[in-house]
Amino acid sequence: MALHFVGFRNKEYLSAVRIFGKPDFFHRFLDKRAEAEFMPRDTVVFANGSENSFHEYTFDDSQHF
Repeated sequence: MALHFVGFRNKEYLSAVRIFGKPDFFHRFLDKRAEAEFMPRDTVVFANGSENSFHEYTFDDSQHF
């Protein structure tokens, strides 16, 4: 079981960490790469509106977290 944050920035990220703890994975966007990392028992927390904006191109989040 892992904790994923999707689409968080600045103050939203800090608020989410206070509530859920530090994430195991951070995804700047909801894209195919992020979806591939979601496992059935994982918890996925979306920033406001990020669950509705799927990005066609993938982004390598591992280099930016």
